[in-house]
Amino acid sequence: MQSELDNDGFHFTHRHEDAGRVLQPSQMQMRSSMKVTPIKEKDAEKRGRKASKETRQLQLIEATIDSLAKRGYSETTMADVADGAGLSRGIVNFHFESKEKLLIATLQYMSEEYSVHWRNALAKGGDDPARQLASVVASDFDRAICNKRKLAAWCAFWGEAKSRPTYQALCGARDEAYQNVIIDICRKLKADGDYSFDATATALGLSAMLEGLWLRLMMGTEDVTRESAHFAACDYLASVFPKHFSREALPAKKTA
Repeated sequence: MQSELDNDGFHFTHRHEDAGRVLQPSQMQMRSSMKVTPIKEKDAEKRGRKASKETRQLQLIEATIDSLAKRGYSETTMADVADGAGLSRGIVNFHFESKEKLLIATLQYMSEEYSVHWRNALAKGGDDPARQLASVVASDFDRAICNKRKLAAWCAFWGEAKSRPTYQALCGARDEAYQNVIIDICRKLKADGDYSFDATATALGLSAMLEGLWLRLMMGTEDVTRESAHFAACDYLASVFPKHFSREALPAKKTA
């Protein structure tokens, strides 16, 4: 068993020497025998219109996130989004038809972004469950995901989820997938370290703590920063998995 300082700020022991690589998206390769046909102007125009449509939709979704962070769910209007994006209100109606459809598209975008983010972090951990958990936890405090703008937008949706089954259905499957991965990691660490905790309960506690830290960051309470929140999460891991994580090299604890 060796001890090693990880890039995520942990000093942990592990029994696996090889860490897997992050798989890059596969690229389609054309066989040399295939005949290359020039793209027709009409096809090029269609692609251009599609790209323009996707660009406009993303622009409006980003403006919706801004409005949710600034005004909250109920006060956000199609007009606010149009003004924020610097586009006409007719453009918003053309792409999304209604506020509800715009908000659903925004939630889908944020949910997919978060899912891709933590799955990439998981892949960076290779086959070592301790590395996997360290990487996934650290990813929750990455500036790309963890910033006041997006945290406020998430909180706006959380406040509406109970009364809107569509939101619950949209995020439920992804939340379940995430939780199952954390439970599986906890089970592997339990077996490897001969711990006595309940893996499901431990995974639930970890997820609840991470969500609570997000909430504190959004509210700006107790001078909590991304760094100090990450430090707290690391300290929790060292407490629960002492044979895999150590406090000797916890990430820097910074306050506002």
